[in-house]
Amino acid sequence: MIEIEGTVEDIIYTNEANGYTVCDVRCGNDSVTAVGYMPFINMGETIKASGKWVSHPDYGEQFKVELYEKVMPRTVDAIEKYLASGIVKGVGPATAAKITGKFGVATLEIINANPLRLSEIKGISLEKASAIGQALNEQKGLQDVVIFLQEYGVSPSICIKIYKAYAENAVAILRENPYRLCEDVFGIGFKTADRIAMKLGIDPASRFRIKSGIKYLLSNAASNGHTYMQENVLRENAASLLDTEALDIEDALITLIFDKAIVTEKGEDSNHIYLASFHNAEQSVCKRLLELSQTQFNLALDDFEDKLERFQREEGIELAEMQRMAIREAMTSGVLVITGGPGTGKTTIIKSIIRLLVGDGHQVTLAAPTGRAAKRMSEATGFEARTIHRLLEIGYAGDDKELLFLRNDTNPIEADVIIIDEMSMVDILLMNHLLKAVAAGSRLILAGDADQLPSVGAGCVLEDIIGCNMIKTVRLTEIFRQAGESMIIVNAHRINRGEVPVLNARDKDFFFVARNGLDSITRTLVDLCSRRLPETYGFEPMKDIQVLSPTKKSPAGVINLNLELQKVLNPADRNKAEKVSRDYIFREGDKVMQVRNNYSLRWEKPGNKLMDGTGVFNGDVGMISKINEEAQTMEVLFDDERLVEYDFSILDEIEPAFAVTIHKSQGSEFPVVVIPIFPGPQVLMTRNLLYTAVTRAKKMVVLVGEEASLQSMVENQRETLRNSGLSVKLKKFS
Repeated sequence: MIEIEGTVEDIIYTNEANGYTVCDVRCGNDSVTAVGYMPFINMGETIKASGKWVSHPDYGEQFKVELYEKVMPRTVDAIEKYLASGIVKGVGPATAAKITGKFGVATLEIINANPLRLSEIKGISLEKASAIGQALNEQKGLQDVVIFLQEYGVSPSICIKIYKAYAENAVAILRENPYRLCEDVFGIGFKTADRIAMKLGIDPASRFRIKSGIKYLLSNAASNGHTYMQENVLRENAASLLDTEALDIEDALITLIFDKAIVTEKGEDSNHIYLASFHNAEQSVCKRLLELSQTQFNLALDDFEDKLERFQREEGIELAEMQRMAIREAMTSGVLVITGGPGTGKTTIIKSIIRLLVGDGHQVTLAAPTGRAAKRMSEATGFEARTIHRLLEIGYAGDDKELLFLRNDTNPIEADVIIIDEMSMVDILLMNHLLKAVAAGSRLILAGDADQLPSVGAGCVLEDIIGCNMIKTVRLTEIFRQAGESMIIVNAHRINRGEVPVLNARDKDFFFVARNGLDSITRTLVDLCSRRLPETYGFEPMKDIQVLSPTKKSPAGVINLNLELQKVLNPADRNKAEKVSRDYIFREGDKVMQVRNNYSLRWEKPGNKLMDGTGVFNGDVGMISKINEEAQTMEVLFDDERLVEYDFSILDEIEPAFAVTIHKSQGSEFPVVVIPIFPGPQVLMTRNLLYTAVTRAKKMVVLVGEEASLQSMVENQRETLRNSGLSVKLKKFS
């Protein structure tokens, strides 16, 4: 291979997703066009590249790079360009000129060996000097990881994550056991780790490869909602994934059981294989629920009836018999489930329970799985509600500063009554953490709609609790008169019963716009959001209208809809900074959503520096307020006024949210919901998916698409069954 060395004069093109770059490199007196996978290079940097000369039919002679590495610049001019290129956070052209003006050719040596000397320069604090030194050191470590992984097809964004996970030990860890990546680094699956391992010469029959493959299959099943896999299915999938012998899989399973990494449990047709965390969670949830449900509270019936009558007079309401029964059960039961669809009075019941219990001197705490759901609960009841994560208080403990919930069995939630709304969204792991923090003798009231989609995380907690018939449950079925005037609520119940909704009733809140073909559906939907609904009804597109799609892909899926909606709702503007990440251009003013739980991400309340904390969670929605290319950060202001700064390396944790999937909308409520209706896979286009989407709307639903597809969804009762053992355990141990 031929080798060249020179300074990058211009970046003509770069694909940030995979690092493919076209750039001009100054080699002495010659300018060379270099092409190839060269992530993280910047103008002003010096590179050494190995490759070959090729002739492009349109662009002529080019140097095709096979391998490359960065070379520290040696002249003052080159060093200044290097520092000014954006490679070091917080250093732009002006700061770079000051630093090189002070230290000359010794600049990089001083930054590496004694970065605090930078504070000798006016305008650079000790804190900033330290940060510059750390950033330059990280660049060196990151470069080592990039050089090591560049031949394995690992994307630049993943290289950053690997370096952040392992720091200077990254290469050594990868050489020893690349399968650690599957568990330690978000965004890396078994197949990527396996590709690296095979190129490193690791034996395909090695036990830690097979163990990692088995754990990957169980983790993948959990991401699809299953707390366990049937053993025969796991063995078949492992043999296919790993291309190995049954005996090797058997040995790995035995080792994992002895290591307590997995747990096996007898099932009807095949043993159930759990990752230990999910089995422990099911066991713990079962035990704790049954313990709490054993507590019964005395109720003075005459006194209760008097208080209830007084409450009804004060509120100007008349409770139905089923509502009165639910309230009565809440006064006496250790654990109570209240389930029902929209308009059946769940909120009125919860409000009544709170007023009566608070009036008796009880301390009541309210919570919901997401920020939006908690905010809605607060607005509906008039009492403060928090997210479950905040209720459990995320914090650090121990010498190693492990991140965990501070509320637990030794430090329980300080409340006599805990009420959780939107229980359909709560997965088995979160439920386990919650129940650990509920003190003996506290009341637990769980409210939710069992017909909604199940939680994004593993398990079907609400369905299992109701289905076991061991926990006191009140089912609400009556739709109240005022709610019955809303076609949103009427049609939600019609859909749930398998009846086609009533469309376009005069002066109502539920509309259907017939369109054939995905392109026509998409154009109409964009026009509705940007023009027709705002002009006709005065709704604000960014604040009031939410597009919910069944799928990510297809022209009417969220990926394409976000691109199309951004063009009209937040178009390109030279006054708005942008950042390309994956296949999307994030722009200041964009609506975005957090798509994974990040317990360590810090937030603060603008204007109140004393209000801060950690934790941003899957489903949180906000708006990009600032993009800082020099600092390589993006600020997002979430709906609950939390301001979060994202490093560019973790932008895969947020996605545009002009349109979101129906699954991601769970627990949220929007004034207006617009839903594309189009043909799709039967396994996806189900009745409860449509039901969930419709029940997210508060003031208006607009369906856009094909009536035949709408009818098909209503008729499709298919639900993806989840492997979950909670209901069986509750029956067994009660």
